Amino acid sequence: MNVEKVTIVVPTDFTKVADTAVEHAIGLCKSIPNSEVVLLHIIGKEKEKAAAEVKMKEQSEKLTKSSGIKVGYEARLGNIFDDIGAAATDLKAKLIIMGTHGVKGMQHITGSYAVKVITHSSVPFIVVQERGFRDGYKNLILPFDLTKDSKQKLSLAINIAKVFNSKVHIIYPQETDTFLVNAINNNVSLAKNELRNNQIEFDVKMTDEKGNFVKQFLSYAAAKNADLIAVVNSQEMGFPEILAGTDERQIITNDAQIPTMIVNPIKSSLGGSVLFN
Repeated sequence: MNVEKVTIVVPTDFTKVADTAVEHAIGLCKSIPNSEVVLLHIIGKEKEKAAAEVKMKEQSEKLTKSSGIKVGYEARLGNIFDDIGAAATDLKAKLIIMGTHGVKGMQHITGSYAVKVITHSSVPFIVVQERGFRDGYKNLILPFDLTKDSKQKLSLAINIAKVFNSKVHIIYPQETDTFLVNAINNNVSLAKNELRNNQIEFDVKMTDEKGNFVKQFLSYAAAKNADLIAVVNSQEMGFPEILAGTDERQIITNDAQIPTMIVNPIKSSLGGSVLFN
């Protein structure tokens, strides 16, 4: 039986947080048959390419030898906003794992830039800060609200849960309006049915109070010592960056440094794609 190759792309700027993203990618690949990591460095000038390739070749060979996972590399001329997603698509990647330097800094992929990069990609992301891979993604947080696209992260979370035999913690906001309650309940019911059908352990919690759902589920995730938060990007390609991504930035730069899996809305019956076979 042939097993489809799984490629995970890791954008790198040769910083500590990029190394953490590589650690996550290699850790994930160790649990996925026929998988590989491809390091991606976006350069602004053609004259920088040769030096970048020498550095990436050295890093990829060292990582392949130490991990036992195939680590390739590619240096590409362009800009991070357009070309990270484009390169991942060209490489037929199933996932991009990217480090973020939080909300500060000028030279690196900060939280605000990360949202813009994600919005320009059809490939799902896991965004990490400096927290290492540890024992994998065994505790997953699935926030569900009335957003129609909330269910679109579900199949991705199911794939991760199958790899790590994870427990999924569903959390949803407290509401009193009948329409909102029904919309949320429909999304939560779908999630519960899919998790049961895939024999994945889960629990369900409503927030303790109304208001500021993001703050409450991040606090819940920290209390659960979660390994991964799964969300759908609510921004649209081309939306002005200064106005877009406030919640997403808050989530991916959360104080507990919990990695965030984030996917752009897509049109399908379940709303996700199969990461791993």
